[in-house]
Amino acid sequence: MLIDFFYTLRAAKLPVSVKEFLTLLEALQKQVVGPGSEACSLDDFYFLSRLTLVKDEKHYDKFDRAFGAYFKGVDMLTDFTKNVPLDWLEKILQKELTPEQKAAIEKMGWDELMETLKKRLEEQKERHEGGNKWIGTGGTSPFGNSGYNPQGIRIGGKGGNKSAVKVWDQRAYQDYDDTQELGTRNIKVALRRLRRFAREGSAEELDLPDTIRATAANAGYLDIKMVPERHNNVKVLLLMDVGGTMDEHIARVEEMFSAAKAEFKHLEFYYFHNCVYDFMWRNNKRRFAEKFATWDILRKYNKDYKLIFIGDATMSPYEIVQPGGSVEYNNEEAGAEWIQRLTHAFPKYAWINPEPQGVWQYRQSISIIQQLVSNRMYPMTLKGLEDAMRMLSK
Repeated sequence: MLIDFFYTLRAAKLPVSVKEFLTLLEALQKQVVGPGSEACSLDDFYFLSRLTLVKDEKHYDKFDRAFGAYFKGVDMLTDFTKNVPLDWLEKILQKELTPEQKAAIEKMGWDELMETLKKRLEEQKERHEGGNKWIGTGGTSPFGNSGYNPQGIRIGGKGGNKSAVKVWDQRAYQDYDDTQELGTRNIKVALRRLRRFAREGSAEELDLPDTIRATAANAGYLDIKMVPERHNNVKVLLLMDVGGTMDEHIARVEEMFSAAKAEFKHLEFYYFHNCVYDFMWRNNKRRFAEKFATWDILRKYNKDYKLIFIGDATMSPYEIVQPGGSVEYNNEEAGAEWIQRLTHAFPKYAWINPEPQGVWQYRQSISIIQQLVSNRMYPMTLKGLEDAMRMLSK
């Protein structure tokens, strides 16, 4: 039954051998996971197969992609007040509306939206599609997926209109690969404007001019002089938006991340989703298990660090200005408060936006972020990076 799974892994260029695959089958036969009457869950099978088939953690990302491709469609829902039956969310109809029909659909305020969702969960008894009230698919209701509403709560499924203000779906984000081979050296060249060299450490580098001078002063007898090696002592704190709409920009952000890792000796990085709140993380697979409190980050690094945000700033305005506005949990303080604290703690800061600059004026959230960072937002273009590094180096 799993032979196609084996070929999927091989097609993804994972070094999986037949012997390792037989070990996996033997483990399943002996009920290493899901013993007795308890069924083996998809999570159990994921960890067992990764344990038996993947020999090096550098292949974890390839394995995750291949596993996701083979078992596509198996979703996990987070708990809100109670479970939503998956058959309610089965995508059958994709709602197509004219611009006039879209304009006629009214928005709800934040409090009304959350209160109405609770009432729908209590009242609804069956699946719906194409409607304007219940939780379902392909309709104009604020609750469900694959339909249209100017702002709503996406429950399961994949986003399309990018207008959800909260997402009822546990999502897995992918770490940006800092070893990604650059397609161009232009990003490195732009980042070098920020470099500031200083000689530090032990004397390990030949000082040729001083050696010549000392040898001449020593009547021609060689007198070698050494100096500490020159290092770029610029300190950078890199905060990167990940997941959601940022998936469209993964390749470009990876190039930026790779270049920054190569150019700056003192580089610290953290991830956030859409907007910065009270915690960040460094490993997306463990973002809820290994949190770093934003207050601790503010206290840990001195103000001589250059703060660089990378994000498309594309989200619901509620996520920035409203307590509880995060799409994933109920944050006690608005994201705007945390952005102001960060920019106050690190006076040298900039926001790099991978979205085309021509669309910035049409997105309210981008305008709000621009105001919060004092218009220090730059496009992720060669000129934009050069302008940002020039500003940070002043």
